[in-house]
Amino acid sequence: MKLSVAQGTALSIGAVLGTGVISLPALAADVAGPASLVAWVALIVLSAPLAWTFAALGARHPDAGGVSTFVRLAFGPRAAAAVGWCFFFAVPLGAPAAAAFAGGYVADVIGGGRATVIGTFLVVVGTVAVMNWFGLRVSGRAQLALTGTLAVLLLLTVITALPHARWDNLTPFTPHGWAGVGTAVAVLIWGFAGWEAVSSLSGQYRHPRRDVPRATAIAVVVVGGLYLTVAVTSVLVLGPTLGESQAPLADLLAAGVGGPVRALTAVVALLLTAGAVNAYFAGSSQLGAALARDGALPARPFGTPRKALLAVLAGSLISVVLPIDLHTMMLLVTGCFTLVYVIGTAAAIKLLAGRQRVVAAVAFVAVVALLGLTGPPALLSLVVAAGAIAYQAWRARIPASSAIPSPISDGSAAPNPNTRPVCPAD
Repeated sequence: MKLSVAQGTALSIGAVLGTGVISLPALAADVAGPASLVAWVALIVLSAPLAWTFAALGARHPDAGGVSTFVRLAFGPRAAAAVGWCFFFAVPLGAPAAAAFAGGYVADVIGGGRATVIGTFLVVVGTVAVMNWFGLRVSGRAQLALTGTLAVLLLLTVITALPHARWDNLTPFTPHGWAGVGTAVAVLIWGFAGWEAVSSLSGQYRHPRRDVPRATAIAVVVVGGLYLTVAVTSVLVLGPTLGESQAPLADLLAAGVGGPVRALTAVVALLLTAGAVNAYFAGSSQLGAALARDGALPARPFGTPRKALLAVLAGSLISVVLPIDLHTMMLLVTGCFTLVYVIGTAAAIKLLAGRQRVVAAVAFVAVVALLGLTGPPALLSLVVAAGAIAYQAWRARIPASSAIPSPISDGSAAPNPNTRPVCPAD
């Protein structure tokens, strides 16, 4: 079945409008105050050339491999492996951070603080790991239904809360100085990761060259509009308390509607998180096996989808007990996302021509700046990419007979050669 513009738009919106919106307004306000709205606008403006670049790549080279395919075409297999590593090794860090968002909403209802957040993580990750082990998946229709539910909840929240807005909540506008805006931008990258999914879907459209740009343009407007209205409403209604909120969406809805809405938002947060983590684990298990098959990862610990799933699960369990705060963990993950965008837009400059190349160059400069704003945590992405290249260089020197990946033998389906890395913000 081929995608129409409407269906492609819905899938693109779902790829970007993920779990971040339920907590990002509070995290951004915590580091920048009302000036976090400047960071929101900056990321929305950046979304246009970035999304357009990946849409142009998808229309020109429609393939399910997405960014990894474009990078392979432009720079060869080692660079493509670096992209794969950045996605794969970001997942164990991204899953605890995503689950922490839902955990905050659950703790807001039942209490328990950090213990409740960790308990929520264990329930979500354990459930999703079992589902993926036995080949169960949250269907695409269910994912879209969850995204639609979130969009409706966001609109309802904004409409009911706006009458309680107070303009004096905009002052002081920069309580942490303008440097806080840069920090907020780095945090908010989490909520805007996913535009590379547009290129991966391109081969499914009826008329890729015509429909992909249309669907992308609509998705940019819808996502940007929803994010900005929620962020503005959060700042105007919750004011100084926004940065301290565990469940800003619940606080907004309670201000506008009243009644037992916190339990409702907690359920929505849990469902969204489970769907997102399922996408992480499903995609990374296939990606890890595909990387092992292609010689970009060792076959023994990663050579089948189930082995890769166990590796991601183990990494997630280790990550959740590391002495790293949520803010730093998010920056580590978004650093990996951003490096993928840097390499992807660099590939676009080489593969595209004319005005499309100019747009790609603008996107490249912007994402390089974003990588710099991430600060020291961005070094992790560079280490991961260097590790991928070093591993392939080492592997090329060993005898071919010992370098052949072991066949899949645990009953899992063989990974698709064009499997796309799934974005952990989805």
